Amino acid sequence: MASAASESGTPRQVRVWMDGCFDMVHFGHANALRQAKKMGDVLVVGVHSDDAISKYKGPPVWTEQERYKMIRAIQWVDEVVEDASYFPTPEHLDKYGCDFCVHGDDISTTVDGEDCYSALKNGGRYRTCSRTQGISTTDLVGRMLLMTRDHHRDNSAIDNQEVSELSGDERCPWTGVSQFIASTQKILEFSNGIERKPNDKAVYIPGSFDLFHCGHLDFLERARQEGDYIIIGLHGDAVVNWYKGCNHPIMNIHERVLTLLACKYVSEVVIDAPYKVTEELMDQLSIDLVCHGKPGSPVPPCQDGGDPFAVPKAMGKFKMLDSGNELTTTVLIDRVIRNWIKYQNRNRRKESRELEMYRGYEAGDV
Repeated sequence: MASAASESGTPRQVRVWMDGCFDMVHFGHANALRQAKKMGDVLVVGVHSDDAISKYKGPPVWTEQERYKMIRAIQWVDEVVEDASYFPTPEHLDKYGCDFCVHGDDISTTVDGEDCYSALKNGGRYRTCSRTQGISTTDLVGRMLLMTRDHHRDNSAIDNQEVSELSGDERCPWTGVSQFIASTQKILEFSNGIERKPNDKAVYIPGSFDLFHCGHLDFLERARQEGDYIIIGLHGDAVVNWYKGCNHPIMNIHERVLTLLACKYVSEVVIDAPYKVTEELMDQLSIDLVCHGKPGSPVPPCQDGGDPFAVPKAMGKFKMLDSGNELTTTVLIDRVIRNWIKYQNRNRRKESRELEMYRGYEAGDV
């Protein structure tokens, strides 16, 4: 909290502005929002429209409605402004009562090299936060394009050069592909710290939650109607690859943990949860209800051929939920593959401009 004094001398809330495309929202976006919220009391997030992103950057993977919804679900976000200007000005901040804007410490430009925040920088109302290394939308696009290969590699061993080539990335230090390094500190920063109350009804939801999207979010909202405390049983990379095949998961388990923890509906995450929901797991976590997707959705059997939900079903603590959303990780991957050339051209143009600006920055010309 960073309350400031008003003209009358009484404390007033500091309102912070952050904007962006927030395409394929991931924990890097969430970490920027978390840092921005720490600089003030109220975080107002502007999300650009599909038309604006297509004009200044290239086609987004997610629709604007998907992006608006996902940003509203991040625990540090207080208000969302839809169809936000791509070039915010001091007058723009005044309109929403914001004191200053926060952006990552990389350079933000359009595909034509325009600095989106020049007006705010010149007006002294621009601050920076640390960019999260090892994750970007460009990187995720590259990983998804690897899905067209019919072989599997452990995420830790993915060839960064191959990801770069597929995503159109030319290794600018600001947007280049690198490997995210997990730490307990980062998990603590993302955890909401809210303890389970004695009378809270705990709902357990196992799954991969890869490329966390609106389909997942709508399901969690539906599950929240069944209980007070949502526990995610997050399957490990090897388990996900076993039942999904190909090159799944796109995001490794550390990345998926942080993305889930950023969601305001998630209370706790069991890391590398067993595929089979056992009686021991039910007892240790005091689970009241286990939820899974709508009736008819496929549930691969355990490796021994058994039903992974046999125990909660026998206990009368299992329920199938229909969120009404047909979006899946596979659908998102198909979007990228269908538009591969567009995304590749977008990434290359933007990367080229940022690389040019980075070299100018290093030479002292920027």
